[in-house]
Amino acid sequence: MIAIKSSLVRRKFDVVIVGAGGSGMRASLQLSQAGLSVAVLSKVFPTRSHTVAAQGGIGASLGNMSEDNWHYHFYDTIKGSDWLGDQDAIEFMCREAPGAVYELEHLGMPFDRNPDGTIYQRPFGGHTVNYGEKPVQRACSAADRTGHALLHTLYQQNVQAKTHFFIEWMALDLIRDAEGDVLGVTALEIETSDLYLLEGKCTLFATGGAGRIFNASTNAFINTGDGLGMAARASIALQDMEFWQFHPTGVAGAGVLITEGVRGEGGILRNINGERFMERYAPILKDLAPRDFVARSMDQEIKEGRGCGVNKDYVLLDLSHIGSETIMKRLPSIREIALKFANVDAIKEPIPVVPTIHYQMGGIPTNLHGQVLGTPRGYEELVNGFYAVGECSCVSVHGANRLGTNSLLDLVVFGRAAGNHIIKHIKDIKDHKPLPVDAGDLSLSRLAKLEASSSGECTHSVAADIRKTMQRYAGVFRTSKLLTEGVKKIQEVCVRADALHLKDKSQVFNTARVEALELANLTEVARATLVSAEARKESRGAHAQSDYELRDDKNWLCHTLWFSEGNRLNYKPVRMKPLTVDPVPPKPRTF
Repeated sequence: MIAIKSSLVRRKFDVVIVGAGGSGMRASLQLSQAGLSVAVLSKVFPTRSHTVAAQGGIGASLGNMSEDNWHYHFYDTIKGSDWLGDQDAIEFMCREAPGAVYELEHLGMPFDRNPDGTIYQRPFGGHTVNYGEKPVQRACSAADRTGHALLHTLYQQNVQAKTHFFIEWMALDLIRDAEGDVLGVTALEIETSDLYLLEGKCTLFATGGAGRIFNASTNAFINTGDGLGMAARASIALQDMEFWQFHPTGVAGAGVLITEGVRGEGGILRNINGERFMERYAPILKDLAPRDFVARSMDQEIKEGRGCGVNKDYVLLDLSHIGSETIMKRLPSIREIALKFANVDAIKEPIPVVPTIHYQMGGIPTNLHGQVLGTPRGYEELVNGFYAVGECSCVSVHGANRLGTNSLLDLVVFGRAAGNHIIKHIKDIKDHKPLPVDAGDLSLSRLAKLEASSSGECTHSVAADIRKTMQRYAGVFRTSKLLTEGVKKIQEVCVRADALHLKDKSQVFNTARVEALELANLTEVARATLVSAEARKESRGAHAQSDYELRDDKNWLCHTLWFSEGNRLNYKPVRMKPLTVDPVPPKPRTF
């Protein structure tokens, strides 16, 4: 191996955070306020991170609008996860939720208010009281721009705390020493194409999801699974990657998200006959059943010929009965989205919607403190100096299906928890560990290969084929035949991704280079998804396998662990023991 190149600039911080969304900035705020030097890398300006797209609310059992407590939230999350969520992590999140929301309120987040001044809460899918008997209002919202409000609140607080942001930078690879400890990351400054070594006593990934492996997605173009790709290349497992949430209501033909908050405010899904068809599938919760359940019901309506439009390939989301005043007060952005992307006025006309890929339940395995677990030597072995929070992580509070509003909650609860743990952990670390002599070589070789290319595959063509493959073979309904073919197809596409030709070799803001580097991360996530899904011989949550229609708790009540090297799988048990209360045993999911 060659020594570290003199051209690689080295910067040292107490903590290096990759990702400036809700989880990254919640952790960085905790760390900066404790007096630590913190570097936060982001491919985009922090307030353009994908958290800004979250619309409907953040879940917490405040009980402002109806009877509620954290035990009901705990039960709903376990049931929503189809019993694949770890019950200790779920208890921790649900118990911390009210405090996390009040903390955001005190930081200046502009929640909507009730007449008595308390935080407004709306109903959301799968949220109930009395253990499933009736819906509850638990989603604390700021109109339909809750993620936007959260992100701006955290950014302002981080600016005040003097957090150091590296804006329009892309992390490329983890730096690990011979003992396996994580010592930082290599990073590309997009403006100049210069490569840096950013050293940290601790490194935290908050890189978000990888929804851009699918053709139809509510995800931003930046959601290319960078953290997952870096972890996979560093021999760290990816957990439960077969579970991808299809949000029931993406705008047909565009994929833009229509928040579940629309149904929380009274919106109704209708088929071509004008029928409120969810009454047949979920007699109790109707349109507010969990997302995996609603998405499959919509898909079933379309498959049986009751879809709308010329091709009968979507259903309608009707808000017209809600009234213009409520829509303009509680759902102003939704009306704007419907006008721009569907050419309909939601006050008067229904919105055409289809299930659209939205969220990954899997990710980098962690414990309650955000510490990364899972090496080839053992699934409970800690990766020293490495943390992950938010959608790129898998703690696992979402299991096989995430409840709406638990994504924003996950960000702030575990972002804060990771920050607190790092503060305690780092106080005894006086100096940075020495870097290995080959630090940066992997990233340099990847960049050099692109620079030296004179022919080969087009990045856009390979990325498009990944998305087409994932959409075809890992959709709402899956079969053994489709998944087996999908594994073969994605392997073929990924081979092509290793032979890219970078035509534009300029240095200043070369987005073609960035997209080529992102493609390497997309391939890791796509392989992990299809290999994990093909192996799971049951239906659970978002993984609906038509050849195995029932959930199999005897053989498959376990987490999947995928390793990039050898494209192999391992498994570990679901943690069924909560922290302080009795376990919730598995039972059939009915709504």
